[in-house]
Amino acid sequence: APIDVISLGIGENGHIAFNDPPVADFHDPARVKVVEMDVACRRQQVNDGCFPTMADVPRHALSITLPVFAGAGMLCCIVPGPRKAAAVRATLAGPVGTECPATLLRTHPRAWLFTDPAAAGELSPDLVAAFAAPAP
Repeated sequence: APIDVISLGIGENGHIAFNDPPVADFHDPARVKVVEMDVACRRQQVNDGCFPTMADVPRHALSITLPVFAGAGMLCCIVPGPRKAAAVRATLAGPVGTECPATLLRTHPRAWLFTDPAAAGELSPDLVAAFAAPAP
């Protein structure tokens, strides 16, 4: 059945669901695949407290692919913290493509991005205004 809503985050390197820049594919024919996590993604696992050291972080992970995100009815992306600020800026201001897989959010008709002030810390006021939702 189609996926109605996907709740996701953005990695420090702009990845979503372990679709790291080196392996991300907007046209991947698979729905799920084994990926080799790059160093930035593995380091984030330590930074987030998921693993005590880099040596403990697996080198491979199962990941849903970018077309699965693109086909969902709605994307709800929640991004906290200062370590994500550059990725949030790249998501909203960089070119859409696999250098920052999270730019997929800009191609989706029902994507919502929620950040805290730290994660939005590298956004210009003009960029914030361009993407801000109207007040309820």
